[in-house]
Amino acid sequence: MVRSVLHVDMDAFYVSVELLRRPELRGRPVVVGGAGRRGVVAAASYEARRYGVYSAMPSAIARRRCPHAVFLHGDHALYSATSTQVSEIFNRFTPLVEPLSLDEAFLDVTGVRHLFGDARTIGERIRSQISDELSLSCSVGAAPNKFLAKLASVAAKPQVTASGVRPGEGVVVIEPGEEQAFLHPLAVGRIWGVGPVTLERLEAVGIHTVGDLAGADGALLASVLGARQATHLAALAVGHDDRPVEPERASRSISHESTFAHDLYDEEAIRQQIVRMADGVATRLRAGVLAARTITLKARYGDFTTITRSVTVAEPVSSAPDIMALVAPLLGQLHRERGVRLLGVVASKLGPPHRQLSFDDLDEVRHRDTDRAARAIDEVRSRFGTGAIGPASTLDAGGLNPVRQSADAWGPDDLRGPRRVEDRDETCETERRAEE
Repeated sequence: MVRSVLHVDMDAFYVSVELLRRPELRGRPVVVGGAGRRGVVAAASYEARRYGVYSAMPSAIARRRCPHAVFLHGDHALYSATSTQVSEIFNRFTPLVEPLSLDEAFLDVTGVRHLFGDARTIGERIRSQISDELSLSCSVGAAPNKFLAKLASVAAKPQVTASGVRPGEGVVVIEPGEEQAFLHPLAVGRIWGVGPVTLERLEAVGIHTVGDLAGADGALLASVLGARQATHLAALAVGHDDRPVEPERASRSISHESTFAHDLYDEEAIRQQIVRMADGVATRLRAGVLAARTITLKARYGDFTTITRSVTVAEPVSSAPDIMALVAPLLGQLHRERGVRLLGVVASKLGPPHRQLSFDDLDEVRHRDTDRAARAIDEVRSRFGTGAIGPASTLDAGGLNPVRQSADAWGPDDLRGPRRVEDRDETCETERRAEE
């Protein structure tokens, strides 16, 4: 049976959610993201995109390109709650939903076509229900596999033109047998895995479109890209992608990282931030009933050089004191004199929390007390909020400063001073790198 895979992508999701409570901003260039010097754009309205403003761009550059844009700091918690509502609509049609982020997901509707109609019909119904119930819009791509479905959803989106924003088709379907007709005219850079370096190598041997890639000699591709990448890209160029839609994917890592409004040089200030992040990572580990065997310290200096230092242990950890005990020796390897722009703590090699039996009664008592204290902290936060309890070292003039996954998610707010920082799970592009 030929598969039917949908890729549903919300249109300017963060901005669209904001406009529901700020309807007076409709039709204006609106940017959601960090407003400070080191902020980053999370999303831009289509009106803002006309000025060359896009997600992941440093906010300083966005302001220069569109000085009259309205900048909104963003509300990650609201976007997450809205995303849950969108997911509930997806699940009405199929249990095979693979979320990619808050605003996009793959759906395998192969087995439900006899209930709800063909892929186009299901896509239209999803769009209609999201519009009617949430007052939001989305674009849907439908195809026999994930790679093509994602490309089709891009083709379905609204288009920014010199004269304004042109509405998209809403749903674009690539039927079996139409794969190459759709793919071959596209620029080769549209293929997953073709980044700037790979694109430069392909163009150097005259490969500019997907059709060029599909017709290229295998030996030539292997000499340019290496055998493995050449085989992978050649398969995509003719529309082959056998990856299943995976509704449940285990987390590979849990992390928090912080970009500071001002570079840190003081050892105690750096330690304070690491304590915050260790506490945040531990909380999320326990929420997922997970523990980690590898803890990584990440640092970026003022000159944008990034380093990582890791330690792996036999017995997995899930408490802030245990994580901090592993990270603390790594702090001595930082070159503080260079100024620390970003810090991060990453927990990986995840698995269920378990502990080997020990004949050391004192060690067993220590672990039991640590677990009991962690559970008590989680209960207090669940009832009174994340700011109700936390490490004493995170206390400052504004009160406790715990890691909040949804706060300042796209850059530090300069108005809050150097100790109020960005908490996020991914590294933002820097202004200098974007200018280059």
